[in-house]
Amino acid sequence: MKPARDYSESLLVHFRRIESLKEAALGYSSVNLNKRQLCDLELLLNRAFYPFTGYLGEEDYESILDEMRLTDGTVWPMPVCLDVSEEMARSLEEGQPVALRDGEGFMLAVLTVKDIWKPDRKREAGCVFGTEDPEKHPGVRALYEQVEPWYLGGSLEGIHLPMHYDFKALRRTPAETHRRFAQHGWRHVIGFQTEKHLHCAHKEMTLKAAREAGASILLQPVVGLTHPGDLDHYTQVRCYQEIVKQYPKNMIMLSLIPLAMRKAGPREALWQAIIRKNYGCSHFMVADDHGDPFANNRTQERFYPLHAAQELVQSFEGETRIKMVPLKKMVYVEERAEYIPEDQVEPGMNVKQISSSELRRRLESGLEIPAWFSYPEVVAELRRAYPPRSEQGFTVFITGLSGAGKSTLAKVLMVKFMEMRDRPVTLLDGDIVRRNLSSELSFSKEHRNLNITRIGFVASEITKNGGIALCAPIAPYEESRRHNRELITRYGGYIEVYLATPLEVCEQRDRKGLYAKARAGKMKGVTGVDDPYVPPSDPEITIDTTEVSPDEAAQEVMLYLEEKGYIR
Repeated sequence: MKPARDYSESLLVHFRRIESLKEAALGYSSVNLNKRQLCDLELLLNRAFYPFTGYLGEEDYESILDEMRLTDGTVWPMPVCLDVSEEMARSLEEGQPVALRDGEGFMLAVLTVKDIWKPDRKREAGCVFGTEDPEKHPGVRALYEQVEPWYLGGSLEGIHLPMHYDFKALRRTPAETHRRFAQHGWRHVIGFQTEKHLHCAHKEMTLKAAREAGASILLQPVVGLTHPGDLDHYTQVRCYQEIVKQYPKNMIMLSLIPLAMRKAGPREALWQAIIRKNYGCSHFMVADDHGDPFANNRTQERFYPLHAAQELVQSFEGETRIKMVPLKKMVYVEERAEYIPEDQVEPGMNVKQISSSELRRRLESGLEIPAWFSYPEVVAELRRAYPPRSEQGFTVFITGLSGAGKSTLAKVLMVKFMEMRDRPVTLLDGDIVRRNLSSELSFSKEHRNLNITRIGFVASEITKNGGIALCAPIAPYEESRRHNRELITRYGGYIEVYLATPLEVCEQRDRKGLYAKARAGKMKGVTGVDDPYVPPSDPEITIDTTEVSPDEAAQEVMLYLEEKGYIR
């Protein structure tokens, strides 16, 4: 064992090195990382992505796509590179240091660039996700829409892990979990990753798997891309804290992991298994639809074949040195008053289940959640986050061509909600937002989408805090409308109203004179004339205002809100 003086000297050298890096970084190029990139960086720095010491180079990247291995033969199924804009990529050269910073500009690490290249993202999508079609897989859509077109590879020198102020005691690094396992005397540990609320069936599933493996449990919920300001973030972790109390003592440990999941099916499962090995686990629980983007969506057919993830993880056990444990679904049998594996259900048994959508409905309707399904402490936490719909905030997002009647409908709805006086109401009219929030934007497709996502962000904050947001932009493109739906539904209701008024009727109205100017060639980029309008794929309400008055249209919206429980 080294004497204490040696450790003190090595620490002093380390801190001096960090200080010199900080001083040198004043002249470095910088990259401000987004949430996904921060998750990857944290797991690179804390060694959860061992054997990586930095971002992948081009040769390793290509090898992973083709073989699920690094060039040295090490099993690794998921590319981890730093994506940057073309402008940034062209400003860099091999050997150049780059400061990596969080969203507030705090420096976390220095990347010494080794490789700079523009990947074939269609090829990456096909290899990693099994399809190049963004309409078939949300991971492919995210790759095309949210990942920058150039990649950087190179070695990392860490300065500080990303800052977290929430649940610090639960954010354990691999070194810390290894140490705690040793302190508890745990030789065999089974890892269980989740991103959903856990209930009685999940407890029985994990206990059964742990008993069969002769292992204790590391419960590792994913908290990667959620924001500490999100209500659901706190609710999730508090629910995990409550359900851990229901397990036998010294049987389970709760530890959060900041993982940006890709939902890549079998590759995702193998990747997560290797990460759990780095956290000190000997086993990893794998569901039959593990990593499937539609695993919890009862209305959408699964993308990957059942059991494919289990088979892939098991096939690599000899190399990864972590055993696959199949996660078997449990169901409640009323006459036996207990949970049993789904594959052991006999004909005539009275099986009871509650889906996640049914649970949400019961919470929003203030209905009972039976004790056989979940623990009272967990339900109490959920009720705080998901009050009845009549007490939730919601957004009414009105889209359609100029002249369809969006602003008029929004104003009528605003008056009606103001008369009700049960929630604060905010009108986000397209023209008003353009003047006050997006005045610097052009009318390019990119800037139109940015304007709509800005409206969505403001509406999400209003909804999250229990208010009503009335949005009335043209919003001609599906991707920005879809972004807003995904964002806002995390906090409350989202009702998309499509005013399907024909172009010829809108042109006849033409109160702003836009169509006349466009037809005369005096104005370019007018939606419906020389710029497209893509109708919503699945709006909650569709209204053609050709023969419908503003009051009648508003009444249709109000009736829908009453039917769904948002107003009384």
